[in-house]
Amino acid sequence: MKKNIFLVMIIAFLFQIALNAGEPGKIQNFTLKDYNGKEHSLYDYKNAKAIVIIFVATQCPVSNAYNQRMEKLYQDYRDKNTVFLGINSNKQESAEEVAEHAKKNNLNFTILKDPGNKIADRFNASVTPEVYVLNSNFEILYHGRIDDSRRGDNIQRQDARNALDEILAGKKVTVAQTKAFGCTIKRVD
Repeated sequence: MKKNIFLVMIIAFLFQIALNAGEPGKIQNFTLKDYNGKEHSLYDYKNAKAIVIIFVATQCPVSNAYNQRMEKLYQDYRDKNTVFLGINSNKQESAEEVAEHAKKNNLNFTILKDPGNKIADRFNASVTPEVYVLNSNFEILYHGRIDDSRRGDNIQRQDARNALDEILAGKKVTVAQTKAFGCTIKRVD
């Protein structure tokens, strides 16, 4: 009996690995409200060449260390048929707090609130900031960090920027996955 249970567990584990190994994965449509209550659906952006999704936080010092860099990315690519969507999935951060944080930090890209962290779960996002770059077919072309250093003066690799440049040039992304680092997303129980 124990052998059968163990065998079933191994098969289930291998099946899960096979499901997750399909990079680039395809993201199904979702709809979330921004901090002003306006609904945004992923499929609203099907005409964009690149869709940048960044999981963000208001209380995370790592995410906050990236505020200016996130805004700079947005400013540099917004006129290049690229959409930026921030997603806040932390249970303790209200839409009002997200709005105040965006205003205080001059974050001009759309930031959506993910109550119940359903979209973070769908993406398998774990930290803030964490970046996913999708194409117009909603396939993940890049997943990981913005760059390789929390401190702006120590950056050696600008991974998200490099991926965006390759995508917009019609090239395959050379480094499609990096390890994101930051504060864990505070999920509902």
